[in-house]
Amino acid sequence: MHTLEQLESGELKGLSRVQIAAKLSEFPLAILSLADSLEILDLSNNQLSSLPDDFEKLTQLRIVFLSQNCFTELPEVLARCPKLEMIGFKANQISHVSEHALPSQTRWLILTDNQLSHLPQSMGRLTRLKKLALAGNQLTELPDSMANCRELELVRLSANQLSHLPDWLLNLPKLSWLAFAGNPFSHVDECLNNSVPMIDPEHLHFSAQIGQGASGIIYKAHWLNRPTTQAHLPDNVAVKIFKGAITSDGYPADELDCCLTTGEHVNLIPAIGQIHHGEQLGLVMALIPEGYQNLGLPPSLQTCTRDTFNDNAQFSVEAIVRIVKQMSDTMTHMHQQQVSHGDIYAHNIMIDNECKVLFGDFGAASNLANLPLQQRLKMHKIEVRALGCLIDDLLALITPENPQYSIPKHAELTALAKLCMQENVLQRPDFKMISAQLLS
Repeated sequence: MHTLEQLESGELKGLSRVQIAAKLSEFPLAILSLADSLEILDLSNNQLSSLPDDFEKLTQLRIVFLSQNCFTELPEVLARCPKLEMIGFKANQISHVSEHALPSQTRWLILTDNQLSHLPQSMGRLTRLKKLALAGNQLTELPDSMANCRELELVRLSANQLSHLPDWLLNLPKLSWLAFAGNPFSHVDECLNNSVPMIDPEHLHFSAQIGQGASGIIYKAHWLNRPTTQAHLPDNVAVKIFKGAITSDGYPADELDCCLTTGEHVNLIPAIGQIHHGEQLGLVMALIPEGYQNLGLPPSLQTCTRDTFNDNAQFSVEAIVRIVKQMSDTMTHMHQQQVSHGDIYAHNIMIDNECKVLFGDFGAASNLANLPLQQRLKMHKIEVRALGCLIDDLLALITPENPQYSIPKHAELTALAKLCMQENVLQRPDFKMISAQLLS
């Protein structure tokens, strides 16, 4: 984090990345003096409502984050920035995006938690767009021109006013991660699933925070006063307390419903209780056993939609087969319950030393029950592509020097990844076919 004083004194001259949060109500014009070097500008958590007309002088700027500000429209000057490709305006009050506001080279656009009721037809010009986050708006439809956005891989549409999913969206050749819960055709006003008991949070003592995601904070907890009806539950549990009324992926009620609708599977983190405390929702889960760790790390600004991994991460072919087989079995189960996960990523998968999988985080899950049969099938195949990306990422971490390297099995996995990622959505295998192939 930098200060306004550092900027105005010239101390930031030559920097490629600048971040200032200082309750700014006016854009600091001294930032324009960094035009020769500035590539990433983060002015989130201020009180800005406009950008200067000469913002385009930032000719090296590739990434701009202006979340948690006061913009009511997307500034048109953005389109005149020659290298700008990642744009984040989460949690403003944007109700209008003009036909001329977005650079044609845009790859990453975050407009989550605004007041948009429509998008411009010019969205179809964004043929490089890979990541699009629109959750928490008031969209009633998407422009048909977006069928031209054939590079789109990740789309977040939850908590809008969409009456249906357009067919062109589900036919996009690279779409892999789609979330749409919380729209009129899929929203759950209140989770009424009683497959696990209601738990009063006052019966639990919350201790250490053990995790945090986009939709909530996870705590370790133990019982203070356990009801006799819940005597079968473990002494120590994990509790996910959802953040507020809306998250970056949608409404907590939808996440809770999807998790409970999915039910039990050996590779899913067990849900053992639910919390409805006033407007506060929570999910009580079994603690993950010792020895588990995340398979990967979230995507970076460089990878955009693809996961990253620790520098020393390496996997044998046999380990990859075990991981992929468990994931394909898990996803077969989920889609049998008519739930999509929306976030099949290595960073949401936990493994132990024997590559036993535990999968969780339903923040981007969607209930498919109200979709037409053909659209449910396409959602299945979209998630197959996400699994193909996972296979592809893991294969990149194998080297021939690995003593467990298996050329035939490596070739088989490479072919499987290609099959899962082929552009014709309906020609991809389903999860059952993937499991069967891995057993052969």
